[in-house]
Amino acid sequence: MSDSAEICRLDVWLWRARLSPTRTEAARIIEKGRVRLTRAGQQARMSKAGYRVRPGDVVTLMRGERLVEARIVAFGTRRGPPAEAAGLYEDLSRPPPEGADG
Repeated sequence: MSDSAEICRLDVWLWRARLSPTRTEAARIIEKGRVRLTRAGQQARMSKAGYRVRPGDVVTLMRGERLVEARIVAFGTRRGPPAEAAGLYEDLSRPPPEGADG
């Protein structure tokens, strides 16, 4: 297994995982510093859409009113249906407080 099979651009992954509606929007929020990445316990705000992510990295971003934390599990080869996209990450987000609309 080569290293190239174990990395993916951050903007591409956000789009394939359906955490962004378009790849252009994914690049825009990354370049504005609205995406954080945690690797080996170190967290950093991302500013380059082409940053290479790996399985095990945790991506944090706002999606509407919800803070989303997702551990990368796989990259996929396309932007597939929602069920396929959900298999690309483990959702680490905290559930909304009881009684909150969501």
